[in-house]
Amino acid sequence: MKDVFKDILKGKVVVVGVGNPIKGDDGFVPALIERIKDKTSMVCIDAGSTPESYAGKIIKERPDTILIVDAVHLGVSAGEYDILKSSEIEKSGFTTHDISPRMFLDYLERETGSNIYMLGVQPENISFGAEMTESVEKTLREIARLITEE
Repeated sequence: MKDVFKDILKGKVVVVGVGNPIKGDDGFVPALIERIKDKTSMVCIDAGSTPESYAGKIIKERPDTILIVDAVHLGVSAGEYDILKSSEIEKSGFTTHDISPRMFLDYLERETGSNIYMLGVQPENISFGAEMTESVEKTLREIARLITEE
């Protein structure tokens, strides 16, 4: 998977985390942003559960690459992850949030011309008040290491 990160994280990269720290495995995303933000030259944005509110900030950065990170229903075991191209995102079963991913991604593509990817992690438990599960915590450590090595 390291080669995949190396292949896509090119030019000026903006990492946009979409997640809620009080919803179990959905807290993976803010935890990841916190771990990598001071260890990489990438612009890291913790967008909470409203990434559309950060569209202006993302566009202003003029990124070559946008990596959106979210808990995603991939239909695989908890903690497994995949990197999806923008065109593949709707096929995934998508996010644990209520936003319209296609509209948001189309807007970002139109406004930035960036390559857009989504790093989706399969959650096990996204209940309010739940702790992050061990499988997703392990994935958090792995992905933080892979991203900061780039």
